[in-house]
Amino acid sequence: MSDGFEVIVVGAGPAGCAAAYSLARAGIEVLLVERAKFAGAKNVTGGVLYGSVLNGLMPEFWREAPVERRVHRHIISLLSEKSSVSIDYNTDGSGSPASAGYTVLRAKFDRWLAQKVEEAGGMVITGSRADDLIMEDGRIAGIVAGGDSIPAKVVIAADGVNSLLASKAGLGVGLSPGNVNQGVKEIISLPRQTIEDRFNVGADGGAAIHYLGFCTRGVHGGGFLYTNQESLSLGVVVQLRALIENRLRGVELLASFKEHPAVRELVKGGTTVEYSAHLVPAGGLRMVPRLFTDGMLVAGDAAALVLATGRALEGLNFALASGIAAAETVKLARDKGDFSRTGLSQYARLLGESFVLQDLSHFQRAPQFLDNPRLYSTYPDLACGLAGKVFEVDGQPKMTAWELAKAEMKGKVSLWQLVRDAMAARKTI
Repeated sequence: MSDGFEVIVVGAGPAGCAAAYSLARAGIEVLLVERAKFAGAKNVTGGVLYGSVLNGLMPEFWREAPVERRVHRHIISLLSEKSSVSIDYNTDGSGSPASAGYTVLRAKFDRWLAQKVEEAGGMVITGSRADDLIMEDGRIAGIVAGGDSIPAKVVIAADGVNSLLASKAGLGVGLSPGNVNQGVKEIISLPRQTIEDRFNVGADGGAAIHYLGFCTRGVHGGGFLYTNQESLSLGVVVQLRALIENRLRGVELLASFKEHPAVRELVKGGTTVEYSAHLVPAGGLRMVPRLFTDGMLVAGDAAALVLATGRALEGLNFALASGIAAAETVKLARDKGDFSRTGLSQYARLLGESFVLQDLSHFQRAPQFLDNPRLYSTYPDLACGLAGKVFEVDGQPKMTAWELAKAEMKGKVSLWQLVRDAMAARKTI
């Protein structure tokens, strides 16, 4: 048995790195354990990082962090089988870089975060899996990794949605096909200038596109496309239950998504250089487990701290914020010399005072709203069909937009259903 550490953090994703960095900077002896060969090797989620949380931890992080492009264009696109309707929000990128959105590649970004932990004085061990917990007098007192027992006063589990350690401590997320999504993603290599010309962005400018409708064959989920410096991140995120019930496979959905007219020309000429899949917690507040126990805290995906509202799937900032809150909790408990459940209970208060639990509480009905199948088939088809009629010139007398809308809705959705769905959306997203 080693001499141990004050704190052991398991998982070198954004939550784990943020916790370990904050602790190391405070002079607390911390060990960060990652099972992959390097931090970020197994982290395939990501896309856009909004900088406000990270900037609070590492001021002006963008000057050295391996961010890809600063997002100037945000596009929401509704897809039918062969057409699309999009809303395009484009800015000049003149806002504060501290709160801007940046596309990131997790293999680069997480590795940089882990390096910052080491620079701050923390110890990072990669290629070592935490297999078990050390229990002493009913409390968690360390981990077992690589056959070694490593004592600690506190363990922070930040090892993903299927966290082994959180489950062993009775803090695991209750996974079910209805509250978890499968994300499938490709990294597609394209020349830098081609990306800037094709997406109408300047040097280092970027675009984030979110798709709804035929990208998932009309089932619960959506698609995305993010521009990196010399590549595109393209993928679909689909509810696991929807995949099972409709006998669909994520890899097949992604393949057909690439061939959609709205996407095909954007990825044309690119070469797929990476393929990955990942589970994403999407059950909202009801999915969040108990966050602390004697000698242990859970953070990030391990605590299901992901916001899924339909208009956004946000996990990076929630992970960073929860890691920072976990570190602050340890500091408070250390000052009092109390690492019991009572001493670590400040974690819930800190998360409750931050946007993390406030947003999850405010949008707690979103998961139920997103189970509405009309969101993924009827309404995208309706929007595309209506747009086609609006722009059609056929030599016949023209109808008003409302007359066109009523004609397009006929047999697809009633006015009463439309009103009910609009009211539900107003209250949930």
